[in-house]
Amino acid sequence: MKIGLIGTGNMSRSLGILWAEQGHEVFWGSRDPNRAKSVAEFAGHNTQSGTNDEAAEFGEVIFYSVRGVMPSAILSSTESLSGKVILDCNNRDIPEGFAYGPLMAESLAEELAADIPNAHVIKAFNTMAQEVFELSPQPLKEHQVSAYVCGDHPAARQTAMTLASEIGFNPIDCGPLRSARLLESLGDFIRFMIGGMKLGPYATLSVNVLPSASERRLGGRQPSS
Repeated sequence: MKIGLIGTGNMSRSLGILWAEQGHEVFWGSRDPNRAKSVAEFAGHNTQSGTNDEAAEFGEVIFYSVRGVMPSAILSSTESLSGKVILDCNNRDIPEGFAYGPLMAESLAEELAADIPNAHVIKAFNTMAQEVFELSPQPLKEHQVSAYVCGDHPAARQTAMTLASEIGFNPIDCGPLRSARLLESLGDFIRFMIGGMKLGPYATLSVNVLPSASERRLGGRQPSS
């Protein structure tokens, strides 16, 4: 698969290298092509680099890690993203003292989708710190680390889940893009646990489904008023 990464920060660098190790064709784009070149040289695996426009043209899947700036502001044209899977890993800025306000009325992923309506925006990889990717793949598999995925296009969701599974995560299908409001709040919570509660960057949140109880010794679930 051809993967274009717009942005060269920690998340983009880490995931791009992991996907290159899995045999995908990887291209980093940046407003500073020299920075993208530096990342590609570090990554090896015949990865490529250039401008954001070139990364957008290159990829069948686009990893978008530029927080707070819409594609229409950094690309010559967003037409290059039409019909493509756009993976959005972004969370809101952390407020002082982790004093978050109410649940957002619209997620960052929904704002992104409004800016590129002909693309398939998928929320993914926003609930873990960069350090977690350093454990890929086997420790992630052993600990069943969840990667939460949501979006309005089922095939695009499946693509994201496959890319997550390849690098050791247990992908969790969270339904339509509206669920990004919950996933971004989940990202806020895990960052609070990492930084606010000092658990450190290897803290994660995973979904585990337990076996059904063999008997209902507590009376079982009954209708509530």
